[in-house]
Amino acid sequence: MHLLAVAGDGTPLGTARLLHGASAAAKNGGDPSAGSLGRLAVLKRARGLGVGAALVRAVEEAARERGLTGVDLHAQTHALGFYERLGYEAYGPQFPDAGMPHRAMRRAL
Repeated sequence: MHLLAVAGDGTPLGTARLLHGASAAAKNGGDPSAGSLGRLAVLKRARGLGVGAALVRAVEEAARERGLTGVDLHAQTHALGFYERLGYEAYGPQFPDAGMPHRAMRRAL
């Protein structure tokens, strides 16, 4: 499922994706009860306005509607604080993805 945040005039501001079921298995350790949040991106001019947080909350709501009990994600290490403020907890070791350090994170719903 893809989500798009738009301004009042319809201009796109950001996007996020929710994987669930078999599509999420490689991202969440094979846990069928957890979805996987990914591809969160917000335009630079829209950062600091709450767009990213609103997208994360919309992904969580979509996960709940699908009967999921948690959401996992792979966060770039510089973004850990953002996700921690939204209730996500890091687990496991740091790992590289696309040449950048990441940590796995999860939030129970």
